[in-house]
Amino acid sequence: MVENELFYTVGVGSIGTVRREDHPCRGLKSDAMSIDAAVLTIGNLARAAEVNVETVRYYQRLGLIQEPPRPREGYRRYPAQTVERIRFIKRAQRLGFSLKEIAELLELEDGHCMDMRIRAERKRARIDQQIGDLEKLRDTLDELIESCGADSDASRCPIVENLMGKRS
Repeated sequence: MVENELFYTVGVGSIGTVRREDHPCRGLKSDAMSIDAAVLTIGNLARAAEVNVETVRYYQRLGLIQEPPRPREGYRRYPAQTVERIRFIKRAQRLGFSLKEIAELLELEDGHCMDMRIRAERKRARIDQQIGDLEKLRDTLDELIESCGADSDASRCPIVENLMGKRS
């Protein structure tokens, strides 16, 4: 294989080569993931952002990213900034923000640091509340597990009785 050629498949089982500059993914470089905006089809966009094509379509339906107009010929082309927008969405999800909350964050974008901070503080407070609720749940389960081990009557189970409301 020549250095500027890539393998490609057409149909089932047929393999050929294509010059790198003619390849549909020519704008994507695996080493630094630099992106040529002229070649960001939905598939290239998804690969660059490390998401599935259906994720891109879903984000479009929700209005989180814009769908570019369809040209008279060929495929829609996405601006390179869309990759960073999708990455922002995925990072925010990992921090526990819902897609609705992320949409609000995206509306704020630049220059609203205090608004972003307030939303992040609210999110942290909700997470703290969830942690407290989970700790209470764990304590309750610990008590039930302990009562199950302490009760030698095999005909009744304290956990089942508690879940049925027969025991508190």
